[in-house]
Amino acid sequence: MRWLVGMSSTGNSASATKQQLLAHVAPMFLFILLLGLVGMIKSPGAEFWLAAPEFWIYPLQTLLCAGLLIYFRRRYKFHPLRRPVFTGAISLLVLILWIAPQQFFHFPPRLVGFNPDALAYSPGLYWTTLLFRFVRLTIVVPFVEEIFWRAFLLRYLIAERFTTIPFGTFSPLSFAVVTLAFCFSHSRPDWPAALLTGALYNLVAYRTKSLRSCILAHALTNLGLGLWIVATKQWGFW
Repeated sequence: MRWLVGMSSTGNSASATKQQLLAHVAPMFLFILLLGLVGMIKSPGAEFWLAAPEFWIYPLQTLLCAGLLIYFRRRYKFHPLRRPVFTGAISLLVLILWIAPQQFFHFPPRLVGFNPDALAYSPGLYWTTLLFRFVRLTIVVPFVEEIFWRAFLLRYLIAERFTTIPFGTFSPLSFAVVTLAFCFSHSRPDWPAALLTGALYNLVAYRTKSLRSCILAHALTNLGLGLWIVATKQWGFW
């Protein structure tokens, strides 16, 4: 009987690990899939919904990814918020890294991108679109990315059964791979800032041992960046 109990326990453990894997990876996979869809169907000169598909795909992406996060919410361990001053300082430093070239060193502005002013003819549609954009930027993206990069991959590269690894455990390999992968997941002009950002957000994970703190750092950075984008109309940073 003991071997039957052992097999059952092993099977349950494997199933739980697969469910945890799905919970941590699926939102990111869906996010990237929908992001790629924009480029696939974008047809300049066509009807608006094809010429600028980001105006409807981004809200759809926001809703679907948020739905997955809510569905899997019991699979995530967010941990108490720790070192809030340190977390806030890192978020501010990351924000400065992103805006410094244009704001302080007079690099060419990045004006081409998701421009909600295209909907200025309809105030209701304009503000709804902008609201969705900020929800995506400050809530969905921080949750999706931190759950994937810091809660999953940073630990998975230490052990395949990543849930057995305490959050914020340091490994030179996982640090390097996650930092580089985070960097290259961004567009080429963003690589320098994204490389440093990946390293700094990893540092938040190591110092706070808290997924909640990582999400907060990412959210604060993105909120500041979003406000700066709207103020300067540098839509290329969306």
